Amino acid sequence: MPTISLVTAVLAGLDEHIGETYESLLTQDLPEGWEWEWVVQEDGETGEVAQRLPSDDPRVSFGTGRHGRAAAARTLAMARVTGKYVRALDADDRLTPGALARDIEILETQPVGWVCSPAIDVFPDGTEKAGPRDPRAGLLPRTTMYDGEREGLLPVLGTTVTAYADLVRALGAWQALTLSEDVALMIALEAAAPGWMLDEPSLWYRKWPSQTTADKTHDATPWGPGRDVVLGRADALRALGWSWNPPAH
Repeated sequence: MPTISLVTAVLAGLDEHIGETYESLLTQDLPEGWEWEWVVQEDGETGEVAQRLPSDDPRVSFGTGRHGRAAAARTLAMARVTGKYVRALDADDRLTPGALARDIEILETQPVGWVCSPAIDVFPDGTEKAGPRDPRAGLLPRTTMYDGEREGLLPVLGTTVTAYADLVRALGAWQALTLSEDVALMIALEAAAPGWMLDEPSLWYRKWPSQTTADKTHDATPWGPGRDVVLGRADALRALGWSWNPPAH
């Protein structure tokens, strides 16, 4: 049975919304014959996160590992990924209805290696706001994400990306950065393979005080060197002429 894998990195103590994340998976109506799996990896070794996960759903797996932030946890989780496609899903976010089916439809019918989509910011008071820089739906120009990141105006969230799992593995999965590792993967994917922008939002992105990107230490971290590393990897991939083509459908 073809499978799409959702990879979630979570830190014990910051897992209070993970039940809602799971509920959003349960609402997904996949194409006939498809299944999802949820690969949850604790960024640490307490095992406490498992208490918030369903114990009777074989589609859910849980693992632990030494604390190394989200990039390390997600990459370790790839050892348990069995799906044809893989997508990161944060433990405080929710998929919109039909999100995975739309990702699968494009990846199964278009000659692309990855897809992305709009996201909806959800604020603590319940208000919602769409992203201001969503690209036009369809095949993406090959430097859309690169150019946006270089200017500090990234068009879409990295956690809206679904890609061929083998392509993610070939790129080393999530780059060893302390922040924006999802952006790093998206920009590497763009350098190696064509991408597609969907027109419908696939994610409710929770904005709340305890999220990693709201932490003061996150905001205080200089992103300059990190951005140079991310863009440098994309430059190197293009200079080497390394590219990836999806298998024929």
